[in-house]
Amino acid sequence: MIEMSEIYKTYPNGVLAINGIDIMINQGEFVYVVGPSGAGKSTFIKMMYREEKPSSGKIVINGVDLSKLKESKVPMLRRNIGVVFQDFKLLPKLTVFENVAFALEVIGENQKNIKKRVLDVLDLVQLKHKARFFPNELSGGEQQRVSIARSIVNNPSVMIADEPTGNLDPDTSWEIMHLFEEINNRGTTIVMATHNKEIVNTLKKRVIAVEDGKIVRDEARGEYGLYD
Repeated sequence: MIEMSEIYKTYPNGVLAINGIDIMINQGEFVYVVGPSGAGKSTFIKMMYREEKPSSGKIVINGVDLSKLKESKVPMLRRNIGVVFQDFKLLPKLTVFENVAFALEVIGENQKNIKKRVLDVLDLVQLKHKARFFPNELSGGEQQRVSIARSIVNNPSVMIADEPTGNLDPDTSWEIMHLFEEINNRGTTIVMATHNKEIVNTLKKRVIAVEDGKIVRDEARGEYGLYD
């Protein structure tokens, strides 16, 4: 599903963010990416959906070699990868329904299919009753659920989450995590960067620990570790 071979990433300012990563993530896995601030987690995550490109090495996702992928083909790649951010990134002037539908409209899906699919995923995230609300009328947890609905409306095979509970209170964080578990149980591969020690230690999944741009630990049912 996801394969990285001899990945290095040096930014223009000379900072070596990723220092020789080799990793394989199989279909249907749920993986936490942990480590101290500045360890390279975000760069690691961003390279999976071509927000960042490695300086050298090979990344293959769903059989597609990202190092050889033309810029014009990147949108097609991202249709099969759902991305959820810490700050939701919803469009403020669109309703909940319209925010989720937008992901289908940009690929030219017909309106009948859009309506059915959007209502289905809003039902999954328990926000069907707020389809006509705007983002500023929702709580933080509800906004994150809309973001998740938008990320899965295309039925992606891979879901990338970068600190998805970072702006949420503990109770809401657990609600969001149980939703991620449900999505994973339906067959979607999930890779999640997180600083939430309690969640990682309670919901036992594969843990990849990154420090100084290197993978220092890879455990099938791991724990968070001693990070701030």
